[in-house]
Amino acid sequence: MNRQKRYEIFSRLRAANPHPTTELNYSNPFELLVAVILSAQSTDKGVNKATEKLFQVADTPEKMLALGEDGVKEYIKTIGLFNTKAKNIIATSRLLVEQYDSQVPDNREALESLPGVGRKTANVVLNTAFGHPTMAVDTHIFRVANRTGIAPGKTPLEVEKKLLKFIPEEFLKDAHHWLILLGRYTCIARKPRCGQCIICDLCEYRKKPEPCTEQQ
Repeated sequence: MNRQKRYEIFSRLRAANPHPTTELNYSNPFELLVAVILSAQSTDKGVNKATEKLFQVADTPEKMLALGEDGVKEYIKTIGLFNTKAKNIIATSRLLVEQYDSQVPDNREALESLPGVGRKTANVVLNTAFGHPTMAVDTHIFRVANRTGIAPGKTPLEVEKKLLKFIPEEFLKDAHHWLILLGRYTCIARKPRCGQCIICDLCEYRKKPEPCTEQQ
């Protein structure tokens, strides 16, 4: 895919959604960090349902520590892997209090040192909480990048590096959200909704199950 086509793709995505953001509910960087830890192998809807009550009683690392691991479990037991996630959230909260003055760090190395925080989680926090032009490659972005031809790659890290290289700089801050939303609602796994896709005519997927609608 050439640079001109990529530019047109992200121009359309920006025109359709000028200010995209995560579908996880949060009001500060700590809440976002907890929500992203919880979102692994879980839906944003399920996470939001749990954190709605959790964040009313624990919206800081200190309050989360006071709640304790068993206390956290009571709020998140509807979420998959909740035992491990509760353990990681408490351990992360303790490190934030002891090493980071109760603040979520805004650099990758520090974030990835926290329990339950891998590269993808760190990228989400860096991008959404701090505005860094990072790319958190989840299953949706991995699929969209490969299927469309925007940034094909065999691993999430390869796709991440290609996206950062190929996406025009002016779109980098918001590209992560546009691609996730595209993959979640339009370019879905089993049968992409090509007839509803605003970049269908630019997409290089050869097995489109529906014809593209004409773009104005």
